[in-house]
Amino acid sequence: MAGERILVVDDERDILELIKFNLEREGFEVHTVDSGEAALAQASRIDPDVMVLDLMLPGVDGTEVCRRIRSSSLTAQIPIIMLTARAEDADIVRGLETGADDYITKPFSPKVLVARIRAALRRGSGANDESTHDLVEIHGIRIDISRHEVWIGTNQIMLSATEFSILEFLARNPGWVFSRNKIIDTVKGKDYPVTERSVDVQILGLRKKLGAQGKLIQTVRGVGYRLQAE
Repeated sequence: MAGERILVVDDERDILELIKFNLEREGFEVHTVDSGEAALAQASRIDPDVMVLDLMLPGVDGTEVCRRIRSSSLTAQIPIIMLTARAEDADIVRGLETGADDYITKPFSPKVLVARIRAALRRGSGANDESTHDLVEIHGIRIDISRHEVWIGTNQIMLSATEFSILEFLARNPGWVFSRNKIIDTVKGKDYPVTERSVDVQILGLRKKLGAQGKLIQTVRGVGYRLQAE
């Protein structure tokens, strides 16, 4: 896994240089920008495999960049790892609510960042592999695994990589109830440092985007979530 394009967005030059040095050493093609406006333009131009996005940017901040990336069909599937100097749950949840797939708090270990990027790439690797073409259909929702697309009728539903993974997991196991920790372990891997609250945020986002079908993702109080069986 080498040569993938990584777009890094941060207004601190030292951090950009640190990340660029470490990612290039791992064989990645690294593009850096220092503003939200430049991030949006560059994302459309180079179609990065992963975006590393600082939330605290001047002008168009990271949450707005994330929101615009997710609202465009050209960029909606880009995995976004947000960088935040704030470790409070509220700030992390705010970033996840706008469509980020993952987060790292500053200061961070370059090795951890590389590991998170590789994990994001692995989660999305099936999207371009036609040999693994797979479809899951339930309740009128069509999940195209190989193309990383979700359709309800003729309407394509734009999901983040994490939302897509959660929906796929629930749709492959309709009727089964899964705890938040089980969902985290399945989608992100075991011992992944993420709050249970972030799962609630992702489920809320999924329900909104699925419209009428969103109510089929059911909360089982005190346990977790399930997708209603047909």
